[in-house]
Amino acid sequence: MAATSRTSSVTSVEAQAQPGLRERKKLKTRMAIRSATYRLIAEQGYDATTIEQIAEAAEVSPSTVFRYFATKEDIVLTDEYDPVVEAEMRNRPTDEPPLESLRIIMTEALTAFLATEEEELRRRTRLMVEVPAIRARISETMQDTAKVLAQVLADRSGRSADDLEVRVFIAAVLGALREVTLYWGEHDQKGDLIAMINRAMDTLEGGLTL
Repeated sequence: MAATSRTSSVTSVEAQAQPGLRERKKLKTRMAIRSATYRLIAEQGYDATTIEQIAEAAEVSPSTVFRYFATKEDIVLTDEYDPVVEAEMRNRPTDEPPLESLRIIMTEALTAFLATEEEELRRRTRLMVEVPAIRARISETMQDTAKVLAQVLADRSGRSADDLEVRVFIAAVLGALREVTLYWGEHDQKGDLIAMINRAMDTLEGGLTL
């Protein structure tokens, strides 16, 4: 989703957000849970890692883990970028084609992620490829992102968020991103991931012709 610094647009959105103390504490807890999960998985494997072990390593209760993440798979698959993507999408020119807006936002967000959390992305992608339960959960975890984008695109276009064309458009974009990530992971994470995303967006923009 490699640069040496965050892009200015993503940085500006994060600065504008200025989360309060409560939100910062929540974020710190989520990050602690995620960090503990990756550490335990690296040491003993995904299947052997339990929620109870994760909770102990993160110094929280199992109920706290479940309060932040519905399943163990969600710990691996979810991140904090939906609010950034939503804010950036609302800041794009309203006359800009939606696919172009999403291309710019997603490549910038990925560039920022690679700059600061590349190893986490690589770990996540390896697990997406290697663990069937995580792979099976991908579509469900993308629903939150789909709802966010549906509302933004509905507001921009004057359509309903449940409009069929809006849903198909978002499904196509998110499906393309999922397949790019899996493709990258299945090919030993070789190649330029940003370039692959642009190729996928070109395919969508070209009308899905082969």
